[in-house]
Amino acid sequence: MFSHNRRKLLQASGAILAAGAMSSPLRAQTAAPRVVVIGGGFAGATVAKYVRLWNPKIQVTLIEPNPNHVSCILSNLVMTGALGMTDITLRYDNLRTKYGVNIVADRAVAIDPVGRKVSTQNGSQIAYDKLVLAPGIDFDAVPGLDSAVLPHAWQAGPQTLALKAQLQAVPSGGSFVMSIPLAPYRCPPGPYERACLLADSLLRNRRAGKVIVLDANPDVVAEAHTFHTAFSTTYAGVIEYHPSTEVTSVDWANKTINTNWGPIRADAANIIPRQKAGKLVAAAGLLGSAPGARWASVNPLSYESTLVPNVHVIGDSQGTGQPKSGHMANAQAKVCADALVRYFAGEAPDPAPMTNSACYSPITSKTASWLTVVFGYDAASGLMKPVPNTLAEAPTPTSGHYEDMFGWAKNLFADSFS
Repeated sequence: MFSHNRRKLLQASGAILAAGAMSSPLRAQTAAPRVVVIGGGFAGATVAKYVRLWNPKIQVTLIEPNPNHVSCILSNLVMTGALGMTDITLRYDNLRTKYGVNIVADRAVAIDPVGRKVSTQNGSQIAYDKLVLAPGIDFDAVPGLDSAVLPHAWQAGPQTLALKAQLQAVPSGGSFVMSIPLAPYRCPPGPYERACLLADSLLRNRRAGKVIVLDANPDVVAEAHTFHTAFSTTYAGVIEYHPSTEVTSVDWANKTINTNWGPIRADAANIIPRQKAGKLVAAAGLLGSAPGARWASVNPLSYESTLVPNVHVIGDSQGTGQPKSGHMANAQAKVCADALVRYFAGEAPDPAPMTNSACYSPITSKTASWLTVVFGYDAASGLMKPVPNTLAEAPTPTSGHYEDMFGWAKNLFADSFS
């Protein structure tokens, strides 16, 4: 029987219950069910927490090599110096002590879906009844690009500070080139937000030159009104926006970025490569055989792989067409957690999942915009689709939205990690 309290929790967080048919019948359990989660970002941390919260009899093991999670959310404000790394560093302590999640500080390197075991870098083999993959993203190689020299900083941490150093080193009147990969990629508004904050920082420090934005997409992917207005008005004369422009290679010895339209010289650069599912997802055969497949094929009712039974994929690596964002990862994790709890209770998942994604984008050092959308399961197509009239963005960036941004982030951080 579905828990009324669990439904209230899901509704309060903005992610209304999961649904999903199961690919295999429930096996008789002779011991406590075992869920293993790989990856401790917003998706992995949330699913580990909520499975334990909703059924403490289920054993949950989270495999994560890093001692903390460094959030991409708000990381552009670390780049500008508005925040420090401690502001976006999230600990796993509460998952362990408050919810009883077993944290394994190791890296998963292989999956045996027949024997239902995960092999780790340190030589352990961890058995599971259900496996949840939440490894985030991987990147295509860009010829000549060395992330140690030109950090993409699309995974927050040391590269965030390296990008900050790049910004601080731009000479007065210099040029900063940044690229935006073909969609889908992590955090749709994120690159445009970063371009705005680069320009804002250069202006505030009286070093303004040019921020040249090379967008592989034909137009702004998210918050088009907000960012077109920012580029053409707030940062007129500072930001140059070039759509349908792909980086083909980097020759940083000569401070040159090569594109499909020709070479561009720069004093600093932030090249964000095209993205795809985490390496472990591809290695486990979860992408399918279609040419160019980049994301895991899953059933959005439970996020179980359509190719390998008892393996679920949530967060940035899944391929349902929903935005790849921390907020959406949190919502999908609750859908998956509910489906797992139901599975071990011998119940079918809820047949009408809904998720939502919200985000705030700082446009200047004092103002921010926001974007929100709700997705619902469409039974006719078997897909998650935007609910009509739920896609919205702020009419204009304001200081009030800037303050609200920190409350939103604080709540999301707490819901996933506290």
